[in-house]
Amino acid sequence: MEKKKVYIAMSADFIHDGHMNIIDEGAKYGDVIIGLLTDEAIATYKRVPLLNYETRKRIFSSLKNVKEVVKQDTLDYTNNLRKIKPDYVIHGDDWQKGLQSVVRQNVIKVLKEWNGKLIEVPYTIGNNCTDLEEAYRTLTNTPDNRRSKLKKLLKLKPYISVMEASNGLSGLIVENTKVENIEEGKIKEFDAMWVSSLCDSTFKGKPDIELVDLTSRINTINEIMEVTTKPIILDGDTGGKTEHFIYNVKTLERLGVSAIIIEDKTGLKKNSLFGTEVKQTLEDPYVFAEKIKAGKDALATRDFMIFARIESLIAGSTVEDALKRADIYIDAGADGIMIHSKEKDGKEIKTFLSAFRKKYQDVPVILVPTSYNQYTEEELYSWGASIIIHANHLLRSAYPAMLKTAQEILKNGRSKEVDKYCMPIKEILTLIPGGK
Repeated sequence: MEKKKVYIAMSADFIHDGHMNIIDEGAKYGDVIIGLLTDEAIATYKRVPLLNYETRKRIFSSLKNVKEVVKQDTLDYTNNLRKIKPDYVIHGDDWQKGLQSVVRQNVIKVLKEWNGKLIEVPYTIGNNCTDLEEAYRTLTNTPDNRRSKLKKLLKLKPYISVMEASNGLSGLIVENTKVENIEEGKIKEFDAMWVSSLCDSTFKGKPDIELVDLTSRINTINEIMEVTTKPIILDGDTGGKTEHFIYNVKTLERLGVSAIIIEDKTGLKKNSLFGTEVKQTLEDPYVFAEKIKAGKDALATRDFMIFARIESLIAGSTVEDALKRADIYIDAGADGIMIHSKEKDGKEIKTFLSAFRKKYQDVPVILVPTSYNQYTEEELYSWGASIIIHANHLLRSAYPAMLKTAQEILKNGRSKEVDKYCMPIKEILTLIPGGK
């Protein structure tokens, strides 16, 4: 008699006894087929796996009770189930509630098409892949591993969501903040961190005119790196003199930073959101291209990325000028471009991307939609964005909160009235790992 077919979906980097229990249970019913989620599928609902698909496939294929390993391209089982038509699907009973409950209901619905059956195995208490993965990420948070993460994300995800981090505390917020979407069965979180020169300067009480030098900024980067694992993109302003830029990118590469963005302006820096209210002088594009080329030539690895920030629209120039500059910078070796605008309707950004994507389908494009933030990340991706940076919102939300607290204490001559605005002190003490 032909043996029954048993389908088990897996994604884990780590195989613990809970997984083995499910596989062993499945083997009692027939030949076990592992539907192994691809890296891209995993990236749609949680952080990118530590081990790539081929490595995980070899691990699962070596287990004695596994007959076959097949790709599962989505979190949803439907395509594989209809193709394989298993007699049984085996899963732990922990998915009856929470994020995967919708996926579970769909599995039950599809199995009914050929009278297949779902068998649920009691969850093995004490085994949590997420906890194991987080511990392992911390242990393997080396400069080489961290630096390479941004390029991996660009290959695996349709677009990357980035949030400003300006110190260890805000870094922890970006690292750990998650939002669950039960209907889609996904956990959404930020993919990377933006270390902004504006925010770094402001937190130090200094103007945003490239006054804070690289040594000070490296101290900020180190603070963030000590308590986080996500890739870092650095706001490099103009990049400074080419001779200095060469050494600076080598330093950042060695630290484990993933990318730097430098802007094609010259002279004393003025924040781009002032637009033409202040003098914004564009650098000669060929001079700027030489800086990019020199930086790329100085690198020791292929992981560190240099993005060219095009300021044509900020300086009052045209979309055509921005497109010409993009050509020059990409020819010089830029890994991607950032196009910036202070206009609130986003039209010139959309126009630029429409023209740019006709020529460059695969070159990453970064947007910082501070002025046109009415558009969602999904909408900006549909225009052609690859990386979307929320550049200064933790700083901008922190200042009014702190100011209000200070004013209330002065007004009332005590701090009782601000208790409702503040975290309990015990939570602050335990917020930092090892703080208790």
